Amino acid sequence: MVKISVIIPTMNEASSIGQVLDEVHAAFRGSEMEHEILVVDTNSKDRTVEIARSKSAVVVPEPRRGYGRAYKTGFGHARGELIATLDADLTYPAAEIPRLARMLLEKDIEFITCDRLTNITPAAMSRQHRFGNWVLAKTANILFGAKLKDSQSGMWIFRKALLTRLTLTSDGWPLSEEIKLEACRKCRFLEVPIEYRPRHGARKLSSWRDGLRNLSFLFRKRFGHAKR
Repeated sequence: MVKISVIIPTMNEASSIGQVLDEVHAAFRGSEMEHEILVVDTNSKDRTVEIARSKSAVVVPEPRRGYGRAYKTGFGHARGELIATLDADLTYPAAEIPRLARMLLEKDIEFITCDRLTNITPAAMSRQHRFGNWVLAKTANILFGAKLKDSQSGMWIFRKALLTRLTLTSDGWPLSEEIKLEACRKCRFLEVPIEYRPRHGARKLSSWRDGLRNLSFLFRKRFGHAKR
C-alpha cells in the first residue's frame, strides 16, 4: 500500500485549518492509499495546533520562520513514499491528492506541480497578483529554459526519494519556485491544472516585497549566488 505524507505549514490558521484537514481525510476515505498529515507550525498564537491535533494531524513545531524552512522540516519527518503539499487557507483542492498520486504512479512521473493560473477566476486572485505570477513564471522560464505556467503554486506531489537529487537553498517563499526548477531539470515532471479558491484568513504575503524577493532569488539561483 502506498503511503502519502501531506505536509501543511501553518502560522495562525485556526479559522481554516480544521476544514483543510477534514478535506484531506475525506479525500482518502475509501481510497486504496494510506496517508498521514504533518502540520509544521511556526509558533501559532491561536488554536491552530489544538485544532490540528484534534483532527489527527501530527504537529511538528518549527520555531524558525520561513515557508521553505517549514517544508524542509516537514520533508525530514515524512514517512510516506510520496509527499503532497497544501496551504492551510483552503485555496487548494485537497480532494485532488489521490487522483494526482495515481497519475504520478501510473505515468511513472516523479514530480507533479499544480497550475492555478490556467483556470483562475477573478475571485480567487487579484489582477495584480496574476500579473506578478506571470512575471515570475516568465522570468523563470527565460533564465532556466523551463516551461512553467505557474512557478509559485504551493500544491505539489512527488516521490520522497527525489529529494536527494534536488539542491534546495531557500528557506523562504522562493522554495516554491526553486523546487519546481530543480525538478523539471532533473526528473520526470508534469504540470497539471487545478481549481484555485479564494483564501480564508489573513494573507501572509506582502505582494511587492515578496514578489521582488522571488524575482531576485531567480537571478541569484541562475548565476550561482543562492546559498544554503
